[in-house]
Amino acid sequence: MAIASPSVPTFFASFCCTGAECSRFFLRSPSTVGNRSHRTRRCRLTISSGLNSSKPSDAGGYVSPDNGDFQYELQHGFSPQRSKGSPVFVTLPVDVVSSSGKVRRWKTMVQSFRAIAAAGVEGVVMEVWWGLVEREEPRVYNWQGYLEIVALARRCGLKVRVVMAFHQFGTGPGDPSWIPLPQWVLEEMDRDPDLAFSDRFGTRNTEYISLGCDILPVLQGRSPIQTYADFMRNFRDTFKPFLGLTITVIQVGMGPAGELRYPSCPSHKLTWAWRSYELGEFQCYDKYMLASLNACAREIGMHEWGNGGPIGTGNLMHNPEHTEFFRSNGSWNTPYGKFFLEWYSRMLLLHGERICKEAETIFRGIEVRTSAKVAGIHWHYGTQSHPSELTAGYYNTSTRDGYLPIVRLFCKYGFTLCSTCFEMQDADEKQRNPVSSPEGFLRQLLLAARICGMPLEGENSGARLDDKSFQQVLKMSNFYSDGLEKPSFSFNFVRMDKNFFEYDNWVRFTRFVRQMSGGKNFRAKLDFGRVSSMKVGAACAY
Repeated sequence: MAIASPSVPTFFASFCCTGAECSRFFLRSPSTVGNRSHRTRRCRLTISSGLNSSKPSDAGGYVSPDNGDFQYELQHGFSPQRSKGSPVFVTLPVDVVSSSGKVRRWKTMVQSFRAIAAAGVEGVVMEVWWGLVEREEPRVYNWQGYLEIVALARRCGLKVRVVMAFHQFGTGPGDPSWIPLPQWVLEEMDRDPDLAFSDRFGTRNTEYISLGCDILPVLQGRSPIQTYADFMRNFRDTFKPFLGLTITVIQVGMGPAGELRYPSCPSHKLTWAWRSYELGEFQCYDKYMLASLNACAREIGMHEWGNGGPIGTGNLMHNPEHTEFFRSNGSWNTPYGKFFLEWYSRMLLLHGERICKEAETIFRGIEVRTSAKVAGIHWHYGTQSHPSELTAGYYNTSTRDGYLPIVRLFCKYGFTLCSTCFEMQDADEKQRNPVSSPEGFLRQLLLAARICGMPLEGENSGARLDDKSFQQVLKMSNFYSDGLEKPSFSFNFVRMDKNFFEYDNWVRFTRFVRQMSGGKNFRAKLDFGRVSSMKVGAACAY
């Protein structure tokens, strides 16, 4: 018999602001969670750490990190209420919760949360992995590690943005950060390989379940949409005491990497330098997608259009001008090309709408915002056909706006738009690929958000911590906000890792946080007076 997690958690995380027992948990009544007087009381936060230090600081707390060569203190009196401006969040490490459901490096997390709170960061972004929570059996959920993280964030005065991660992460079992889909889902895929996306070569992609079977009972009697809805509903019931207080945003995953798109290119390849040339492959060759395509072709009396995707698309690394379909005067702009691309993009929009509708119903009446993410596919933005966008499901060309329909869909259900590429500059990308334009892509998307009056969440594509990247984020955030009566912009820095707290990086990041808030947020006081060589690695021993 399936055993679901309790609807209301009966514990609450607590740690001492001073003292070595900061990682201990104390039982609390759930009513304590919603106590407003408790939330707004002021407390003094002291962080002291040194390399291989075993001597407590004057405040009584210490940490012995694996890296770092200095002793420092962060001292600040604060309350969870933040100043106006554009808040900054920090995405947690992918493996913050282990496959057994336990928080990794607990003491390190405590120190990290304290440090970012003292620096004026609004909160953290926490990916909740379907493959970990509902890992072994359907409807059996293990939220324990995530409950502990949310409770810790609350104790530190931090907000939490939760990502419903219905996709896999990593390259495979040899990857230390590998998180597959739930085991029971993979077993269903073994029995029916068409649950996975497939390209024209028969290559299967198991990052995300094919949207062709969205409403079919292919997962032990439930459809994928029903399964995602049950997961979100159980999350809502389990985290109810935190919703609207600590948890303020729920980003709902809708595809590979959590983005509303097809897996036209494996997600891990998108970080590779040569990916700027990859066209991608249309993901329409599993039997469920083919059945839909065939039915649409028959409706208009063009049976031959329903047998598969376009021909003449070249290989992944082709120059699009050397392909029959993607070249400037190619068949993408013919009646057949328009039929296929409209069907392909419409299937993606329908998938997004199904999930938006479920999420809006589940979280209705709760003071949390829902959001969804669009991928930053920019490496053929300067061409006529935008091939890598087309294969990802974005029917965006030189003659058609493919992003406005997506933004309007999100707006219809009250969602916030999340997008990446905020730190990227055309000048850098064009050195590798003259037709790439991350800034052009982002401007188009931001204009669509402005038209629809949508709140916006920005993200960086790579974990770059240089001033040039941070200044680009400020520039693009201003592009969105300037002239709006009530702009609503926030930024998710991706992600906290071993380099994040290195001294030079940390200084640049905290300066960026102040700039995003207009310089009005409280500032951490860092005293490095006794050291000449300063590296902030002590807060996070990864």
